Amino acid sequence: MTNEKLKRTLSGRVTSNKMDKTVTVLVERRLKHPLYGKFITRTKKYHAHDDNNQFLIGDLVEIVECRPLSRTKNWKVTRILNEESNA
Repeated sequence: MTNEKLKRTLSGRVTSNKMDKTVTVLVERRLKHPLYGKFITRTKKYHAHDDNNQFLIGDLVEIVECRPLSRTKNWKVTRILNEESNA
């Protein structure tokens, strides 16, 4: 058995890259309303660490939980899932 804990991973879209080495990632999740059965979209924004400032607005990325890097930043961008084409 490995000593490394399982880390939470989320996928979302980059909405802001104006900060240095930080991107804002919007994560959407769909849940069913308990009474009416309609699907509701819930969203949350996370600040994630981007070491090389390589991710652009609109990129679909995967983020993983890590140690606190600043007051609001507890996530790191691990990889890009779908690149936004600006051609």
